[in-house]
Amino acid sequence: MIQRFKGRRLRARTVELDAALDLTSAISATGTAWLRHGSGMVGWGEVARFRGGIAQAESWWSQLAADIDAETEMEGNPGSGPLAFGSFVFDPQNTTHESVMVVPRIVLGQRSGRAWMTSLAFDDEPWPQLPDTAAPILAPEATTVAATSLDRPAWSTIVAEAVARIRGGEVEKVVLARAEQIRAANPLDPCYLVNALSHSYDSCWTFQVDSLVGASPEMLVRCEKGLATSRVLAGTIRAQGDQQADLRLAQVLSASSKNLIEHELAVASVAEALAPFCSGMNVPVAPYVLELPNVLHLASDVTAVARPGVTALRLAAELHPSAAVCGTPTAAARTMIAELEGLDRGRYSGPVGWVDTAGDGEFAIALRSGWLHPDDPHCISIYAGCGIVAESEPSEEYAETVAKLLPMRQALGLD
Repeated sequence: MIQRFKGRRLRARTVELDAALDLTSAISATGTAWLRHGSGMVGWGEVARFRGGIAQAESWWSQLAADIDAETEMEGNPGSGPLAFGSFVFDPQNTTHESVMVVPRIVLGQRSGRAWMTSLAFDDEPWPQLPDTAAPILAPEATTVAATSLDRPAWSTIVAEAVARIRGGEVEKVVLARAEQIRAANPLDPCYLVNALSHSYDSCWTFQVDSLVGASPEMLVRCEKGLATSRVLAGTIRAQGDQQADLRLAQVLSASSKNLIEHELAVASVAEALAPFCSGMNVPVAPYVLELPNVLHLASDVTAVARPGVTALRLAAELHPSAAVCGTPTAAARTMIAELEGLDRGRYSGPVGWVDTAGDGEFAIALRSGWLHPDDPHCISIYAGCGIVAESEPSEEYAETVAKLLPMRQALGLD
């Protein structure tokens, strides 16, 4: 759905700020956020919204961005002007959720030692103002697991069936997920969750877009001044929190044939999707081990030069769903997911991020995330999944989902 403005024209003004920002203190419960290592953007209010598929979203944003009358003190700084924050469903054919893009009225941003504020208004409106005081941030109280989509026996059953179908040649890999529904005694505050995630997992990309919050370690695609980068994560082991123990685990992970096969398939799917839109691609020969507080991942950073006119949003549309969140081959894996999971993933494991008027932007995969129920402010659904290949063992895969649920459970006060 495209929002029409009935002849009104949007204008934008970006001013550089003298002082550094604490972006976590500027988060709005109804706004948007994108944070990493203290940098990023926080959005307030809303001037436009799009609901629809990611391919249509690119056309909508391109048209809207071209019509904005913008002035800036941050010329050539990606992300510093008008932005659209987007969050897209994993599988449009098997969900009751909607993809969404939101254009905030005010964006506070900070990167590379510079801070700014972008304001948007229609030509018949005054410039918007930030509120003088922030609302108090409230921690979750008395949280409990109200429901789970797959308990351990049910999970073991679907993983065993997936392994049998993989060995039968139906697919090479499929990614299965499960969910927990968490309830709190008080209404859940997205500002608290974003703050908790960004402080505990500051090397991840912490996001808040239209009731979806999380801290993803996986960059689906970054596009900046013609350079495209995609971080592929596939192959996981739970961290122990002890330096020597985790070093041994990293060695085990790097030598695991099951995890290496899973990773190779994910990297190949990204390289294949990028190839028609990029040149000069660099695909690492072997992965490295990415250390996070809760898990260790096999990781590869694929880089390429985007062809002229190719935007971050276009690349995100082409890359999704990668083998890291769906499987190989894509269509057969997505069909198997719908048959086995019994779960509406919604926007979990879909692209989430931002794009500016030049087409630069960042889209992560919405992992380590939760969906705040709009009709029940006490309730959130959190998700975790893992890649299944022929060598997968159900008990190991269940343990992996437990590790991947940890960031959201910690933020909610459960672990």
